[in-house]
Amino acid sequence: MSQVKGAYMRQEDFVKAVEGAGGTAYLVGGWVRDHLRGAEPQDKDFVITGLEREAFAELFPAASLIGHAFPVYLVEIDGVRSEVAFARRERKAGHGYRGFAVDFGAEVTIEDDLFRRDTRINSMAYRLPAMELIDPYGGQDDLAHRVIRATSHHFSEDPVRALRAARQAAELGFAIDEGTQVMMADCAAELAEEPKERVMHELSRALAAPQPSFFFEALAHANLLESVFPEIFALKGKTQPPQYHPEGDAYCHTMQIVDVVARKTQTIEARFAALVHDIGKGKTPEEMLPHHYGHEQRGLLVLDAWNARMTLPKSWLMAAHFVIREHMRAPLLKKTGKIADLLLAVKTAGLSFADFCCIVRADHGILPQYLVRGEELSRKMMEVRGTKAPSGLRGADVGKWLHEARVRLLAQLLST
Repeated sequence: MSQVKGAYMRQEDFVKAVEGAGGTAYLVGGWVRDHLRGAEPQDKDFVITGLEREAFAELFPAASLIGHAFPVYLVEIDGVRSEVAFARRERKAGHGYRGFAVDFGAEVTIEDDLFRRDTRINSMAYRLPAMELIDPYGGQDDLAHRVIRATSHHFSEDPVRALRAARQAAELGFAIDEGTQVMMADCAAELAEEPKERVMHELSRALAAPQPSFFFEALAHANLLESVFPEIFALKGKTQPPQYHPEGDAYCHTMQIVDVVARKTQTIEARFAALVHDIGKGKTPEEMLPHHYGHEQRGLLVLDAWNARMTLPKSWLMAAHFVIREHMRAPLLKKTGKIADLLLAVKTAGLSFADFCCIVRADHGILPQYLVRGEELSRKMMEVRGTKAPSGLRGADVGKWLHEARVRLLAQLLST
């Protein structure tokens, strides 16, 4: 068996080398799904059958082994480091995503490998080099009907697959069939014990989807929202004044806002801030409803508790704290000093003016003129430096002078 040599290996060279050693190479998973639905596929994942790991390692000595429970290698193909896994069978032998007995011998078939995957639309493969479609479980049919359906009973063996199905719904705009929703619900107990990093990974990808609300709605339909994201679930049933919120309760409002913001910006921090902007309404006392006086302060406490439970990214927290505090004040500010403070604080929160304005407009339906000009006004105020302060000033007096000078300039700019 000869080694594959050379600094650059094309996909056809990789496939030919695998075939020459008696194996077969396949493209699998999301790349196949997206190719079939006419979307631009992203990273390629390969599966190998008919080879033992020793033969593969001898064939591709530069490959990096990254899997320990089962062989997964990083191989540079067409200039991209791609994952190459051995086809495997799995059997539940414990709790969580590590509780599996795995068989990855040369006798394992591609059909075996596809059977243990999460959903039917992800359980398809292309046999290489002919790009022959392998679809033993009806993935094409589910694509045609825009439905997410578990491939087999293996679905509920890894509890995070429940989150993954919900995330796929948000990414693709597909419905989840009832049988799969039942299997998602069965994941509840083990899901509560999963590492929070896995949950955060799915939340991050769901927020990056075209319609993040689909993720939360899918979890709600599977009775998982309360246990996984209790802060969002708490918004359900929290009524609002219908003249201001004809869309419904605080949960319906939040789902609407996060989708509106997602259509306007790709920034995850802005999307998360939109998700939690009214999170304090989940703690509004029943006797106060449908009003939510003081929900901003309650929202900051809820956000901090969520962070203590899951450790949210710092950039998410900065943006969310700012939006929770300021989203109600922003359209109402009249005093020039208060406006100056808010404008100067936006970028320290890690948000662009465009993103903050997007959230305020989505929430209130209007945008004050000072925010429309926010980028320009902030830039001009920042051009006033403490170095221009009178020479006799020191310490805190310089800061006071600087603030007053910027406020005076802002007043002039707003009057023009």
